[in-house]
Amino acid sequence: MQRPDPNQPADTTPRVRLEAILRREDPGRFVYAPNYWQWFSHHQRHGRLPGALADCHDQLDMLAALGADVFSRNIYCDQRRCWFGGLSAEQLDGAECVQSEEEHPNGDLLLDRAYHLSSGILAERRRHIAAESTLVQERFLVDDYQTQLPLLEELVSARRWTFDEARWRRWQDRLGARGLLVAGELFSPLKLLHLVMGPEQTTYFLVDAPDRARAVLDAHEAAQLELVRQMAAAGVPAMMAMDNLDSVFHTPQYVDSYCASFYERAASICHRHGSTFFIHACGNQRVNLARIASCGVDGLEGVAYPPLGDVELHEAFEAAGDRFIITGGISAVETDRLTSRQAVFDYLGALIERLRPFRHRFILASSCNTAISAPWETLLHFRDAWLEFR
Repeated sequence: MQRPDPNQPADTTPRVRLEAILRREDPGRFVYAPNYWQWFSHHQRHGRLPGALADCHDQLDMLAALGADVFSRNIYCDQRRCWFGGLSAEQLDGAECVQSEEEHPNGDLLLDRAYHLSSGILAERRRHIAAESTLVQERFLVDDYQTQLPLLEELVSARRWTFDEARWRRWQDRLGARGLLVAGELFSPLKLLHLVMGPEQTTYFLVDAPDRARAVLDAHEAAQLELVRQMAAAGVPAMMAMDNLDSVFHTPQYVDSYCASFYERAASICHRHGSTFFIHACGNQRVNLARIASCGVDGLEGVAYPPLGDVELHEAFEAAGDRFIITGGISAVETDRLTSRQAVFDYLGALIERLRPFRHRFILASSCNTAISAPWETLLHFRDAWLEFR
């Protein structure tokens, strides 16, 4: 195990180290903030938690049991009911949202939501698949934009979000010195369309009705920027847009046309308040790294490298410039396939050595999630390897 950095106080906390990274300063050791959101929820629900986690009620308890750092936007998020969010409440002016749930005997949870608008109803269905602990979209709000466009326009005009500062503070207080809570509440105008009608219909919509699409995107951007202002004013140190920035869906042209304005304005608001702005990344990132960095974005969560992505982490740092922060390094592939202690130590030792020049801008974390099939012993191996090489 390496000796402590003499330039760092011996009692430096994970939170202090993370705050150093947000300032692009050397934290004194590698920060390790794994994501066990899906893994913990799955094993807890199916009665498979190991004895060492028997007293853990949620992911934050698990991270404490492992002695890991915390830089998380999902410790407060309900894994069965949403992909992200939980610190902001949707507000509707002149419309109503009706939600219902139905749990099947197999454990699947059906989630129905309907927006009752003055000219009609937009309804969607999601399903949480118990066997996989995965939430999927079964029916989109908009399945025929040519006839439902007036309803979508009414919805985005009526919708705003209110930040729940008290809930954020309760979670951060519980977290304390162990790390930082990230407010993963945001999504870009392009992501709005992906969420309400899916990527394929989004492409057709942008081509078929560009002017009306632009109005929808602009209305959503304005509402989201107001939420950014609320969070920044409350002192949130890090917030995140949950956009899954895979270049298959976020082509350079789409980023420039439908995302860049939001990213630039959100980052600017954050920086004026001493906050930072991240985007959740998934899949291929190479062609967009410099472009995203040029928007003033502070970093990406979960940069995926081969085989899940198309860029190695050290290449991502070089492409994005000298102020960009990246989290990642451990994907579901590694947690599923590296089952021996030696294999984990070999992998993580080589990775940490390769990324040592970027320690002041890197958070060792799960690239997107941890495989639910990963054995508990494998997670212990990763923790132990981090302790060895940090």
